[in-house]
Amino acid sequence: MVPTPLPDRAVPNLPSADFDVTEAFYGGFGFERLFRDEGWLILTRGGLQLEFFPAPDLDPFTSNFMCSVRVADVDELYEAIQRSGVPVMSTGMPRLHPVRMQPWGLRAGYLVDPDGTQLALIEQSL
Repeated sequence: MVPTPLPDRAVPNLPSADFDVTEAFYGGFGFERLFRDEGWLILTRGGLQLEFFPAPDLDPFTSNFMCSVRVADVDELYEAIQRSGVPVMSTGMPRLHPVRMQPWGLRAGYLVDPDGTQLALIEQSL
């Protein structure tokens, strides 16, 4: 039997100053380890996958890393992040920005992780 090929996809590669901190942070709202060694960390939550590389000298205040996370239920993800203890505030890290209808026509909120990476939490359109 020939295995079914996986669908094509793109996966973000994001910096992590400390894999233990990154794994604990994302684990707080449901991400689980798929793979980890000294040079790579892969976390998944349902169909979402984030991959991290070591960046021990990363300055989170000058980081320009970002990615979009598109989900069917942005409110569920936002609430899970909020329940994990990430504060809703406009500065500092980590932080969460509320889900709102954006000028570009979709509902989205934002998460900034401990390394300064911004994740746009976007509700999939039908």
